[in-house]
Amino acid sequence: MSYFLTEEQEMLKDLCAQIAREKILPVRAELDESGEFPWEVVKVMAASDIYGVYIPEEYGGFGGGVLEMCIATEELSKVCGGIALAFAASALGAYPILLFASDEQKKKYLPPIASGETLAAFALTEANAGSDAGAIETRAELDGDAYVLNGTKQWITNGGEAGIYTVVARTSKGTGIRGISILIVEDGTPGFTYGKKEDKMGIRASATRELIFQDCRVPKENLLGREGMGFLIAMRTFDKSRPGVAAQAVGIAQGAFDEAVKFARAREQFGQPVASFQGLQFMLADMAIDIEAARSLVYSVARLIDSGAKDIGKVSAMAKVFASDVAMRVTTDAVQVMGGSGYMKEYPVEKMMRDAKITQIYEGTNQIQRSIIASAVIKESAAKEKKEK
Repeated sequence: MSYFLTEEQEMLKDLCAQIAREKILPVRAELDESGEFPWEVVKVMAASDIYGVYIPEEYGGFGGGVLEMCIATEELSKVCGGIALAFAASALGAYPILLFASDEQKKKYLPPIASGETLAAFALTEANAGSDAGAIETRAELDGDAYVLNGTKQWITNGGEAGIYTVVARTSKGTGIRGISILIVEDGTPGFTYGKKEDKMGIRASATRELIFQDCRVPKENLLGREGMGFLIAMRTFDKSRPGVAAQAVGIAQGAFDEAVKFARAREQFGQPVASFQGLQFMLADMAIDIEAARSLVYSVARLIDSGAKDIGKVSAMAKVFASDVAMRVTTDAVQVMGGSGYMKEYPVEKMMRDAKITQIYEGTNQIQRSIIASAVIKESAAKEKKEK
């Protein structure tokens, strides 16, 4: 099926598929078991210029956009959603810089991210602040030429492995979203250490760690935008990055589907391949329909964002919700198609099912996304009614 990709985008797709097949496939089971971070694969992706696909050429990137980021994420995720996060989570950490940094900040931080010399990470979540981003407690108080950062971040993807962190902190004593800002914090800054590495159900090759800040002095020139803009920056970042989660979900779903079809063709019961049974055929058909619909939505939303469209929050949330729900449904059905074999670690679909679950949770749970979508729909209806009167 054609998705109207350019020649360069097709080349990117093929390159990522090759990396996934040759470098990720041989180690995915081992890294899923051990939870070790895939540095060897990261080096290959860096040498292949994958990390710069969504970064402008003037900062050392390929000059693509959200669609290129989604294409790469999907192809890598077809083989392993966890290893793919070493790329996708770096994009999440880089987007606040891409969107709101000064030219000086961009020239300093984007080239090493684009080259893969260092990874990035986005640090918002805390023990008492996840869906409620306005409840963050990490504080940054200006003291002379630096902000003094104190607090703990939880469940940070690429935590402990990244070299550049975009950290959400409270810079005013008030509550709510108005007093929130974002600082760029470099690994190795005195007062910045790492807590426990989480032992997760899925995406186990991706590092998820606590970040601990104790009187950590961050140069005041590392403030993104202005004080009080942090919540806005975070929301604009998620609008750009959520299609990446959706692309990860599509990739995981496609990988599980491919395994299920291959198994169904080879497995025989009652003297014939199980793929010949109509009940199973209908399952495979529904899985294929869902995947194509999800991919079409993700690519469409990515193109819309890259066109410079405004008010993309609703469609970005739609892509994330639909694709992640599809991934959970398809991977569950893939396990069912393969029966007892699907439940065994000898086959990859049980891993894909575990990996798929996180796509419904992080970067805003699907319940939060549905609230965003519903709010936008209601506002649009009211505006349309007012205009027609």
